[in-house]
Amino acid sequence: MQLNQLSPSTGSVKSKKRVGRGVGSGFGKTSGRGHKGHNCRSGGGVRPGFEGGQMPIHRRIPKRGFTNIFKKKYAIINIRDIKEFETGTIIDEKELVIKKLISGKRDGIKLLGNGEIETAVTVKVNKVSQQALRKIEKAGGKVEVI
Repeated sequence: MQLNQLSPSTGSVKSKKRVGRGVGSGFGKTSGRGHKGHNCRSGGGVRPGFEGGQMPIHRRIPKRGFTNIFKKKYAIINIRDIKEFETGTIIDEKELVIKKLISGKRDGIKLLGNGEIETAVTVKVNKVSQQALRKIEKAGGKVEVI
């Protein structure tokens, strides 16, 4: 079989409707558009969401809430996530990305206190909860807020 021998399956290709080719064709004269009105004109038709003058759905339903465009998005890590690091390790954003504990766009990193830790590590994050701070200091490590 060669490229010049290929053809589409029978019935899968339909010929284009040829309008405006005489009254005997069934789509002559007005070409299936009817008489007068917006849709019979060139470039006619209504915009998406137009409901014939009725109040559109996007204006009928109630609007609620507020989106703060200045909101900061922090990557969240927990104590249980950093317990696998060895004693004396400096844990910063670069280390967390390498270990695949954080990913994507973010405005900073926040450390939370879920889990337990026994190793003394230094953690450099943007925010830290009081519980996480206590647990790391109890294990002999320290937290640097950058």
